[in-house]
Amino acid sequence: MTTREAPTAPDHATVLAAMRLACRAPSVHNSQPWRWEFDGARLDLYGDTDRHLLATDPLGRQMVISCGAVLHHARTAFAAAGWHTDTVRLPDPANPQHLAAITFRPWPDPPPGILARTGAIHRRYTDRLPMREPTGWTDLVHALRKLVSPHDIELDVLGEAAREKLATASERAAALRRYDMQYQAELHWWAGHSDMTEGIPPTSMVSDAEFARVGVGRAFPSVHHSDRRGETADRARLVLLSSTGESAPQWLRTGEALSAVLLECTAARLSTCALTHITELPSGRALLTGLLPHAAVPQVLLRIGAAPDDIEPPRTPRRPLTDVFIEHRK
Repeated sequence: MTTREAPTAPDHATVLAAMRLACRAPSVHNSQPWRWEFDGARLDLYGDTDRHLLATDPLGRQMVISCGAVLHHARTAFAAAGWHTDTVRLPDPANPQHLAAITFRPWPDPPPGILARTGAIHRRYTDRLPMREPTGWTDLVHALRKLVSPHDIELDVLGEAAREKLATASERAAALRRYDMQYQAELHWWAGHSDMTEGIPPTSMVSDAEFARVGVGRAFPSVHHSDRRGETADRARLVLLSSTGESAPQWLRTGEALSAVLLECTAARLSTCALTHITELPSGRALLTGLLPHAAVPQVLLRIGAAPDDIEPPRTPRRPLTDVFIEHRK
């Protein structure tokens, strides 16, 4: 009697389900700048240079961070399905867009936190409205630091004194970009359109009155909402993710750490908003560097808080899986 060999990779249905979850990852302007290929044993992640925002992100830093987020989403989804993902980052020096290669091992008993974060993938959204102060903050920060540490990323909570400085930095960033026609063209292409499979829909954007009560955020084209959460003064906590240097591997790790933070917060029933606009300009990065208690390179600023209502906006759109995933059948 022969013993049936254990599979060495997930089956077709499991891969498709994990890919659908992975592609719910956040990305700069919801540009979804990634491409996946699967040959039945190995899964490869590539950056999609056709979606590189040249004015917003000239170095491609945010594109790689976005791909790091989709990589972590994928690894989380596969773990919840019982698969350990052995990952080689930037495996081909001759192809800088080949960002990761994944092979699989059975993992029948993943930690409970994996399951909770996977369950949070569909609930996570970017909340640009004012938030209340988050609950359970001390314990949450401890958990978040444990999650980002394996990625060699530091997580620092900025004090209340930083809020006004960062609001001023947001205003300056908007002013510096106001007459940058290429930047404005990109912004208006990706933001405020309905019935698209990419970009930021009007339902995820804020009016001038709503934005004024938040202060720290990218200046998107205004939309005509009523003043939602009009009684709420923003008390979201400000958190900064930073790395020891500036390179593609560290950008990819930043995205993975960002994904872990966003999913853990969502699992804790908190709202999040990742902010990258301040780190796009040298003046903003210099300000953030000065707010850190240690030498580091600031990568992503986040707002974390509690939504004062139970109403979630419609999910932001995603490209069809056939646009971002290719399966090579042997």
